[in-house]
Amino acid sequence: MTQLVWFRNDLRTADNPALTAACKAKSGVHACFILTPEQWQEHDWSPARVHFVIAHANALAKELAQLGISMTFITARRFSDSIESLAQLCRDKGISRVHFNEEYGVNERRRDKQLKRQLGAEDVGVCKYRDQTVAPVGEILTQQEEPYSVFTPFSRSWKKWIDVAQPTVLPIPEAQGKPVKAARVDEIPEAFRDAPPALVKTGEDAAHDQLEHFLSERAGSYKEDRDFPSLDGTSQLSPYLANGVLSGRQCLLAARQAQGMGGNQEGLTTWISEIAWRDFYINILYHYPRVSMHRAFKTDTEALTWNEPGEKFEAWKEGRTGIPIVDAAMRQLNETGWMHNRLRMVTAMFLTKNLFIDWRLGEAYFMSKLVDGFLASNNGGWQWSASTGTDSAPYFRVFNPVTQSERFDPKGYFIRQWVPELAKLDNKQIHDPGSKGGVIPKGYPRPIVDLKESRKEAIAKFRALKD
Repeated sequence: MTQLVWFRNDLRTADNPALTAACKAKSGVHACFILTPEQWQEHDWSPARVHFVIAHANALAKELAQLGISMTFITARRFSDSIESLAQLCRDKGISRVHFNEEYGVNERRRDKQLKRQLGAEDVGVCKYRDQTVAPVGEILTQQEEPYSVFTPFSRSWKKWIDVAQPTVLPIPEAQGKPVKAARVDEIPEAFRDAPPALVKTGEDAAHDQLEHFLSERAGSYKEDRDFPSLDGTSQLSPYLANGVLSGRQCLLAARQAQGMGGNQEGLTTWISEIAWRDFYINILYHYPRVSMHRAFKTDTEALTWNEPGEKFEAWKEGRTGIPIVDAAMRQLNETGWMHNRLRMVTAMFLTKNLFIDWRLGEAYFMSKLVDGFLASNNGGWQWSASTGTDSAPYFRVFNPVTQSERFDPKGYFIRQWVPELAKLDNKQIHDPGSKGGVIPKGYPRPIVDLKESRKEAIAKFRALKD
């Protein structure tokens, strides 16, 4: 009887619990990947992400073929269709047990429960594994056995768990037979064909090369450089992590090994903290399903009356707000499918506080563009910026995008790259072209909102909610 591995958000052969368990059964292994284009559209997947996922699914099929494991690609419009497709594959291949790594969005969890019921009725076993986080989801709890809703105490417990549990990574399983011919997807679903050029190289080897390059060349200055968008100071690993080409465990262990070899402790410690943030947001998604159902974590903020989006929302999306750093960031997102993390906070807070437009609209727009769109992190970041989420920025702490620009792009390199209309302005004027008697270059818009007044209005609305 054959084992089936259903690959989803785990497009790798190394450190893959579901694949490892299936191979240990030593009864033959088959694999599958299911494309669900209509579901992807409903979940606001971007063309960049779909291209990335299909490229890596093809690369995975090739790696599996070398291990004697054949991959079946299935197209099912939605999650509900994928259940019957998977059941039929089990019938066709004589599958005795299906293995998969868990996903934590509410729709994914409902799909998996329904699948277990259907396959159980057909006498096919279902084995699921907790893979997306370093510490298994649900493992890190308070002394009262409750989930954490604040990052700092979660992070302390997370680090203690790591020191005690000493997590390891699983090797690539041994070959299950002679190499077989690899299947592949040759056609991108129509709705996703128009995508920007690939941001990173394809394949597990490329992901590990990037991880090694970051740890050896840039991690030492990560704490200082990560906030400056004109510098190559971030890891560039987020597309691989978001789609499971790398695991958080692999990243953590590589970073701790680098620390042990005398790497810059502060830079590496800061980056490890980002891995903890990822785990934290996945745990929030797991423990509080409402956050993946267009609901605020802080339920009282559901009473906020947001402004109608209208033309100002369109201006924000297109990078023509008249606030240079915001426009530069949004143009980077639209053209590349990626945005620097500091600027994700700046642009999100500008939309939710200065324009007072519903964070859910911004969250969905980011997902529709990002190659590294990952529900837990994207939702967590947006709710942090909007002061509606867990561990969020206090409602009275509102980033001033001009001040952020002056601090993190002091010479305007990033702005000049993405907003060439302003390239000839000096290093002071470029951050706020019309201020102090300056002349706004022809073709560039005036600011669509007064930063000081809109900040006061947003604070007043939040304060009224509290009162």
